[in-house]
Amino acid sequence: MKKLLILAALAAASFGQPVFAQTTPASETAAVQHKDLDLRTEAGTKALDRRIWRAVVAVCGKASDFDLTGKNEVRQCRKDTRLLASAQAEQVIANASRDQLIQVSSIRK
Repeated sequence: MKKLLILAALAAASFGQPVFAQTTPASETAAVQHKDLDLRTEAGTKALDRRIWRAVVAVCGKASDFDLTGKNEVRQCRKDTRLLASAQAEQVIANASRDQLIQVSSIRK
């Protein structure tokens, strides 16, 4: 009887564990449109910032809650990618050019 209980407990415990936690595949590049925004206003620059963040999240993907290494990689990818995209955005805002796209590319290797 004890053996049966032990086997049942082991079987129940094994069902709750993830087999392999992997990051969700993401696209490597996303273009951020801003022709409809007035980048000379605070509202326009905030809207652009939100669009850039959504693109950063899309290109870096996400990781399973059980994959701490993957979560850290995604966090670092988002930080680095946003930094690069923000530099492009600052240049676009400074030029107030509506024809130049902002390319958000993942920095993952």
